[in-house]
Amino acid sequence: MRGFLILAILLAFPTLEIFTLMQLANRFGWWLLAWLLFAALWGVLLIREAGLNAPLRLLAALQSGHPLGVALLHGFVPVAAGILLIFPGVISDALAMLLLLLPLSGRKAMPPAANDDVIEGEWHRTDEPSNHDRLR
Repeated sequence: MRGFLILAILLAFPTLEIFTLMQLANRFGWWLLAWLLFAALWGVLLIREAGLNAPLRLLAALQSGHPLGVALLHGFVPVAAGILLIFPGVISDALAMLLLLLPLSGRKAMPPAANDDVIEGEWHRTDEPSNHDRLR
């Protein structure tokens, strides 16, 4: 049953995209082609930028002690939006815009690193004699 549902979704999405493209092409004409070319170019640029920034973002997360999963998620969102923009269709472009506009928790600034491994306190050695014992 689950396989049939996934197959139905996979077949319905391109069909809906084609139907929407045909309706919009009748209404707007060549402007739709210009939008699709612009969206595909924007998608390529998003993927290229995300690819160039990914190592820098991971290095910054490692150096500051932030979790790497957050840095990877921040790099994945533009790539997914870029793929949706490259795919020709208005519905996929709307989904890409939604991905780019919806705020991720802490998307602009990563959460501060947790210093859970630091224990503050005072200490002294008990196995060495103190200065007071040496004088006697």
